[in-house]
Amino acid sequence: MTPQIGTASAIVPERVERRILLIRGQKVMLSTHLAELYEVAPRVLVQAVTRNRERFPDDFMFQLNRKEFSNLKSQFVTSSWGGIRRAAPYAFTEQGVAMLSSVLHSKRAVQVNIAIVRAFVKLRQVMASHRDLARRLDEMEQRYDCHFKIVFDAIRRLMQPPEKPRRRIGFAASEMR
Repeated sequence: MTPQIGTASAIVPERVERRILLIRGQKVMLSTHLAELYEVAPRVLVQAVTRNRERFPDDFMFQLNRKEFSNLKSQFVTSSWGGIRRAAPYAFTEQGVAMLSSVLHSKRAVQVNIAIVRAFVKLRQVMASHRDLARRLDEMEQRYDCHFKIVFDAIRRLMQPPEKPRRRIGFAASEMR
């Protein structure tokens, strides 16, 4: 079991896992969700990142475009997505989330990052097990296709009419005696 911290609210692994989204083909967490987990205002999180922009290259973090933000906003029915926002949230990759603890100097940030890294690792393990299962199914399908081919060939042979014995023309040597 993952240890919980004793601050205002515990970090529940399932809560973290639900916040991992797939955007632009990458598993990310949004700045709004991260701020909630870190128990800071979203502007505080974004300020810390902008003050340390050199620590967050494009493969660590990117800002959602209007279409992405609109699509996400329509998917979330919770009140946390309501209201008018001046800017679209940022999306942080696993590496970007790990970097956040170095700019948000608090014990909570360290504990949240540990929980988030564990969630990303668990997600990778689940995906790897699904890939392994898919590979096994492919192998079984190929193996059973061979077995079924043999069965179908045998059924086809059984379906063919039996060969009639050929009638011999002429006399056999044994019949002449």
